[in-house]
Amino acid sequence: MRGLCRAGHEPAAAAEGRRRGRTGSQQTAQIKDYVAQLRRVDSVAFRIRIANRADCKERVAPQIGLIALTPQSLPRRYRSYSADALNLSWERPTAVSVADGSPAAQAGILAGDEIVAFDGELIPVTGTPAWIGNWLAHNGGKPVRVDLRRDGAERTVFLTPVMGCAIPIRYVTADEVNAFTDGHEIVVSSAIVNRAHTDAQLAVIIGHELAHANLGHNEKRMVNTLVGAAGGIVIDAGFMAGGLSTGGAFTRAFKRAGAKAYSVAFEREADYVGAYYAARAGYELAGAEEIWRALGHAHPDSIGFAGTHPTTPERFIQMRRVAAEIADKQRRRLPLVPEFKTAGDPGPEMAQHETSVQ
Repeated sequence: MRGLCRAGHEPAAAAEGRRRGRTGSQQTAQIKDYVAQLRRVDSVAFRIRIANRADCKERVAPQIGLIALTPQSLPRRYRSYSADALNLSWERPTAVSVADGSPAAQAGILAGDEIVAFDGELIPVTGTPAWIGNWLAHNGGKPVRVDLRRDGAERTVFLTPVMGCAIPIRYVTADEVNAFTDGHEIVVSSAIVNRAHTDAQLAVIIGHELAHANLGHNEKRMVNTLVGAAGGIVIDAGFMAGGLSTGGAFTRAFKRAGAKAYSVAFEREADYVGAYYAARAGYELAGAEEIWRALGHAHPDSIGFAGTHPTTPERFIQMRRVAAEIADKQRRRLPLVPEFKTAGDPGPEMAQHETSVQ
């Protein structure tokens, strides 16, 4: 029959069109999920950064609670479908996230608005989020006139930024259930966001990483690593002086030991302080400990492993105790101040806890 391939198959062009249609539908769903999770992380991160700005000391910057993107700002695999899936414009950034209670929300900016200019300065379509952050930092917290387009109509709104922790919190799509910080930024994977069933659980994770950054744990680990390596070098040199080469074995071993020194204690401290960060941001901690059970299921080895992180059951117990401690302070209208003495020595009767959150 005309129009059919051999064995009665549909024409190749039609089959390819159907395949592309399915692929496009999948891509569209993926993009929408990506942006939905990005909004969730951004909303929680905004509250955490604002509520805990005092602990960030000099590392603070003006915040407006807005993420505006163009297709060029998205991960490359999403760009070709982004206009249809999200109604993004290639000519102007579009607001995709407006944090609840933020200056942007209070000014009436909505997701879907095209953000044209700040104080008359056109916003670029590449590197948009970084440009906005740098512009606000340079502006120094002064009021901002925002020109935007909504449904084809020009609008102007005014907002005043608020100060918050300046450390960026970046959401990435990844199969690995993880969150970490290098002290300069916080990275949260899509896999861990999917396992945080409540915003309070996500707040505990973000709070944990912010605590690491504020408490200088990365810097302390680096010092411990260098001190350990130096001790190993001395021993290797001693063997070398005696005519026996160790091949640097002691240097490597002591370096690893130095890196692990106080690691579990740092994680306990970050769990403890991070819970306070979440509570200060207004999150209810009852049930937040379930995040550690969820992460334990994702990483079964963490249930009994305590080499560099507390074990999952320990972290579950600690979170319950911290939640009770915080609830007691809230009932008595006491300041939400952690009661730890030194790094790795959290407050009274604190147990221990973590999986692949670092």
